[in-house]
Amino acid sequence: MPDSEAVLKARLRWVETDQSTGQAALTCRRCGISKPTLRKWWLRYQAEGRAGLRSRRCRPHRLRPRKVTPEHETLILHRRHTRHLGPKGLQRELLRLQQLRFSTRTLWKVLHAHQVARLRATARPRQPKRYTRPVPGERVQLDTCKVARNLYQFTALDDCTRLRVLGLYAGRTAADATRFLQERLLRELPFPIQRVQTDRGSEFIGAQFQEALREQHIKFRPNRPAAPHLNGKVERSQRTDRVEFWATVDTTAPRETLEAQLLEWQRFYNQERTHSAIGSKTPHARWQEVMALVPTHEAVQEAYVPPVGCIANNHYLWVPKDDL
Repeated sequence: MPDSEAVLKARLRWVETDQSTGQAALTCRRCGISKPTLRKWWLRYQAEGRAGLRSRRCRPHRLRPRKVTPEHETLILHRRHTRHLGPKGLQRELLRLQQLRFSTRTLWKVLHAHQVARLRATARPRQPKRYTRPVPGERVQLDTCKVARNLYQFTALDDCTRLRVLGLYAGRTAADATRFLQERLLRELPFPIQRVQTDRGSEFIGAQFQEALREQHIKFRPNRPAAPHLNGKVERSQRTDRVEFWATVDTTAPRETLEAQLLEWQRFYNQERTHSAIGSKTPHARWQEVMALVPTHEAVQEAYVPPVGCIANNHYLWVPKDDL
């Protein structure tokens, strides 16, 4: 909107008053303006005359390109409608599958601009008091879940750092659990394992797996019956696998393809995915914070107490004395 004639006359009066008095402070007091305002219009009048007293457009000459393009908006809306994810879930999935990094605020803006309704809030049960072991490797939770026919995922989660190791096997026997322990778990965790905690599944209380633990000087702690919450961390992480990973994978693909995708998901989970339970850090960042607390392999072996046998649920278990 162009300036009115009264506005132009007022600006001209400011400049003429300043020229007549020669004192910027006196001119500002008489005209009721600030020194930066007087300086701006005085410089424009000196350069362009009366034409310089007209207002100019404030639009910048160069605009920063949009961070979210129309193609990005289409992708965000498609994943929202097909996967029913909130901004946090969309943020993780876009980073893992598309290498696109958006803040949750940006995703909220896109959803709001397209009038996408909020997801229905689900009532959460009262959370029990949580515990966290202070030293990495002090307690590692193990569990299994069925992915498809003849396809089972073995999951190991460190209680302190939330670092995970995943494996894919055709069954869940004691032999498969032993292979997972020897081929994956002992090689990939960067600290010695002091104790393994599992449920009382046959794959973990089998003699072959128990013997492998004793050979590696690892204590075994089976959960007491009717207490699945004691392995809650690894079970919640497997629920995350089903929602965020397996829902986006074709389980009919060849075994080698699934194993490669699972390894990439394990890397993303450990190094890029943040967790609110550890202060919105990644498990790898948490490991960097507490790595000085890790004992040596020799110290773990010296503190190892040979287990004793007991009968539990018609199975013969080897458990530490303090767990009897």
